[in-house]
Amino acid sequence: MRSACLASKKDIARGFGKARATYEGASRLQRLMGNTMLEVLQSQVDLNRVPIRALDLGCGTGWFTRRLAGLGGVGSVMGMDLSPGMVEQAGASEFPDVAWVVADAEAIPLPNESCDLIFSNLMIQWCADPSLVLRECRRVLRPGGRLMVSTLLDGTLKELDHAWQLADPGQSHINRFEQETAFREAVSRELPGADIVAKNLRLPCESPLALAAELKQLGAGYKGAGRRLTVTAPNRLRAMCRHYPTEPEGGVVASYEAAWVYWTCREVGGNTNTSKSAGHSY
Repeated sequence: MRSACLASKKDIARGFGKARATYEGASRLQRLMGNTMLEVLQSQVDLNRVPIRALDLGCGTGWFTRRLAGLGGVGSVMGMDLSPGMVEQAGASEFPDVAWVVADAEAIPLPNESCDLIFSNLMIQWCADPSLVLRECRRVLRPGGRLMVSTLLDGTLKELDHAWQLADPGQSHINRFEQETAFREAVSRELPGADIVAKNLRLPCESPLALAAELKQLGAGYKGAGRRLTVTAPNRLRAMCRHYPTEPEGGVVASYEAAWVYWTCREVGGNTNTSKSAGHSY
């Protein structure tokens, strides 16, 4: 059912590619959630032990790829994204020590046990089957390697969803996110012993229109397969704004059901898929 709610990978990649020039200026949620993982990484992992190989999976414009590359103890970094436009934008950043690759997270073109760290910030929610991505991450991690993933769960943008339901009944305007129970089950199945942290985040916005503009600048607008292909009628947009709840002090709030996954690979050669993948090395 989840895959039926999503646009094709090609459409998702194209949508983010169109937002490559505006993405970083609007990515306050992305930075908040990614910075949380960076803090955990720096507090829990000995980055000075040996040079590590890091993969930023779903790197977007490379904001966190560059920060990973700047950490002491990180020997090599690869930024990987489904969107050619995002990778092109990232590669223009004049950061010579990073390899940039266009690839699908459900089929990572790296050999087994080739990474010490996989960092994936707000990418997996765009995948039809998160289990496939987690399985691939498990395959390419070395024993002792770390996986850090952030995602969004059901209930994200609930205020916007409710306002649109009243303004435009029967038409979806919000991306469908995984139920927390289902996500926890998938993580536990693929990554035994993983630590899962869930938290509600509330970000203030000037207005519903400002929120809609932010989502557009991120390339994170509604990507359902049944979305309207025409511009939303002004009367529907005005109705949505009327139905969106306002805060007592003014403005509105956007709710995000955030989740982080932290996992250490304890297996020796222990990947669910033992076949070696021919592909990039770094």
